[in-house]
Amino acid sequence: MNPPSQDTPTPALSLFDSTCLIVGIIIGVGIYQVAPDVAKGTSSGFGVLGIWVVGGLISLCGALGYAELASTYPREGGDYVYLTRAYGPWAGFLFGWVQLAIVRPGDIAVLAFAFATYARTLYDPWADWSVSYGQSIYATAAVILLTLINIAGVREGKWAQNLLTTVKVLGLLAIVGVAAAAPQHHTPVEAAGTLPWSVALILVLFTYGGWNEMAYVAAEVKNPRRNIVRALVLGTVAVTGLYLLVNAAFLHALGYTGMANSKAVAAHTLSAVFPRIGGKLISALICISALGAVNGLIFTGARISFAVGSDHRVFRVLGTWNRRTGTPASALLVQGFLAVILIVSLGSFVNTLLYTAAAVYSFYLATSLAVIVLRVRDPHAERPYRVTGYPVTTMVFCAVCAFLIYSAVAYKPGMAAVSCAIVLVGLPVYWLGKRRSARGERDDIRGVSGPDPQPENPI
Repeated sequence: MNPPSQDTPTPALSLFDSTCLIVGIIIGVGIYQVAPDVAKGTSSGFGVLGIWVVGGLISLCGALGYAELASTYPREGGDYVYLTRAYGPWAGFLFGWVQLAIVRPGDIAVLAFAFATYARTLYDPWADWSVSYGQSIYATAAVILLTLINIAGVREGKWAQNLLTTVKVLGLLAIVGVAAAAPQHHTPVEAAGTLPWSVALILVLFTYGGWNEMAYVAAEVKNPRRNIVRALVLGTVAVTGLYLLVNAAFLHALGYTGMANSKAVAAHTLSAVFPRIGGKLISALICISALGAVNGLIFTGARISFAVGSDHRVFRVLGTWNRRTGTPASALLVQGFLAVILIVSLGSFVNTLLYTAAAVYSFYLATSLAVIVLRVRDPHAERPYRVTGYPVTTMVFCAVCAFLIYSAVAYKPGMAAVSCAIVLVGLPVYWLGKRRSARGERDDIRGVSGPDPQPENPI
């Protein structure tokens, strides 16, 4: 096969590829970790299923807004493109800066830590060490391996994503099947502790996070005007259906109180049928699920950095598209390096998650408001899809984002202050890059950029 001659993104993702990308990113490890705590925020099995439906509907409201933006402006970069058009280049740059410095490496590290946690239950050669580095080693290895796969080519990256997503979905359906076949055996337990419903909803929406990733690879989607909308809606609806089935399976096998008190709800469900190997099976499934999410985040995240580097000289090294592999290789390398730095420095799942929370929902809010802003500022743009239920669906999602920002700041004000400081550092970086760009353009006009021209050889 001859290498591609282009040095820009080309359509290579089918509807199936695009849907797998979304489903693979959304279904990470959250469904296994937060299901018992979500149950504590309700009062019954019906309440459990109800709050997961609400989370799916809220996520769908957000996805519909992104569907309009992505089909109207099908470029690489997602939010970067929409924020630039809605508010100006500074807003797009700030999004790219935050994604590069905080959000994307942090998200990758969060799920890499989740993979490492369960991988160590399967095999941990460092268990006897006085200081255990096993979790960081596993997490780092996952990031490096998947980054190299994505650098190798877009075909390799999407095949890895399709395989991992297919396996994880089949695994979830297997849990549902096992739970349905198992006899109900609800061991009496003490009453579960309680959580505010608002905290339970935050956990649910964290588990649904990732539906917006389709926007970042819009330029690589075949027939984007139709398939972007289809993939966003199909992916979000499919995940909602899977989450409902899985929670129903947990409730059937363990009962409401047993589910709310469980420390390892999926393992307990499988152990009812496979008492010896249930724990190992679920650990393997969670490892695959986490790897699928990490691979999807690596694939899409580098496209954001590529878009920023294409437009801003200060990050020009990120804006190169490898002609041979058809991937943003430089952006992938930098993204992987920063994720490894976070893994080594933050050291845990929770710390890394808190590092990203406030920034993530701030830009969700800004991008969702951009749907309204761009309808006013760019009314003549062709919009193959318009948000269903506009403006109600858009405003509902914006209100939820504002609530989650408040909750994150109120819960960890110190961590929020650090994130805010990093965001603000992006503004002088933008202004400095803008001044250098303007100076470079003036030099080009005067003919003084680069080395002085040499006289022709008279010979």
